[in-house]
Amino acid sequence: MDNERDLQYWVAYHRIAGVGSATLLALKDAFGSLRDAWEASPSDLRAIGLNANAVQGIAESRRSLDPEAELEQIHRAGARAISLDSAEYPRLLREIPHAPAVLYLRGELLAEDELAIAMVGTRKATAYGADMARRLAFDFGKSDVTVVSGLALGVDTVAHHAAIDAGGRTLAVLGSGIDVIYPARNRKLAESVVNHGAVISEYPLGTRPDARNFPARNRIISGLSRGVLVVEAPLKSGALITASFAADQGRDVYAVPGSARSPSSSGCHRLIREGATLVTNARQVLEELLVEVSRAAVQTRLELPDEPDERALFALIGAEPRHVDELCHASGLAIQATSGALLALELKGLVRQQGAGFYVRN
Repeated sequence: MDNERDLQYWVAYHRIAGVGSATLLALKDAFGSLRDAWEASPSDLRAIGLNANAVQGIAESRRSLDPEAELEQIHRAGARAISLDSAEYPRLLREIPHAPAVLYLRGELLAEDELAIAMVGTRKATAYGADMARRLAFDFGKSDVTVVSGLALGVDTVAHHAAIDAGGRTLAVLGSGIDVIYPARNRKLAESVVNHGAVISEYPLGTRPDARNFPARNRIISGLSRGVLVVEAPLKSGALITASFAADQGRDVYAVPGSARSPSSSGCHRLIREGATLVTNARQVLEELLVEVSRAAVQTRLELPDEPDERALFALIGAEPRHVDELCHASGLAIQATSGALLALELKGLVRQQGAGFYVRN
């Protein structure tokens, strides 16, 4: 399968230090596929604008990396990889700056997960913070809103458990490889998340947790969500980093107030002063997110016909116009198949043309 063969090169390149999304997309555009880019000479790599350090790093790493073996290792771990150009890649996450080139996951991402709220907060949750996290996450789960968090102790742990207890879905984003659960005491919780959503990471298998990984992890938590709810956080908290990413990504930011005398809520109070929406119950967030409108949009995606070409193209089309040639390249479909599927989507009222050859969602 061509997509599977190309995926192994995404995974292999992703192992090379300093090769991120921009470089991978540049390689694909320049050589037509990452398979062809893997065979490119150093002079060819320099010709497309890669600097000497990047060219040297790629040339040295390719000698020791076996793309097919890298992908097979992921499969043996009971996981899979999704590349940035895949129709399966989460649409909301694709929209953020510096979207991960490759996602590794155990579990399953569903179309319903576009209706998601991130819940984050301190690892040292007070009884009040844990109770609020539990109530909110449970109500989100009951309302078919996916809860996204980071599997950390405290607020994250409570939120994942409560969403599962409500029969809802939850996604856990790690700052390590998906085969290195951190903290270790949450291994059982991670397995529950896999069965009720997915455990996700942008870090290759075997990556150990490192303090530098977690701020980058936080941009994915917010990127997968329509908004970020900070339940309880002191002034120096990773949760505030997630809220900052959310604001930069155009996501809504919510915060739960606490006692004016509680240091554990001082970060939430600062967010509220800076414009975050004050939240005391789940309904306030559900109303802010216009859940019914969002659910209708997700339902439209779910009701698409089983025709795979239409699904692949619809996943690639958003509010920004994309040209038919770009869609053809991104989907890997032949131009005839692309044109036919686009016409079918137009007739169903799901997309429309905006200028010659450019398409947007309806």
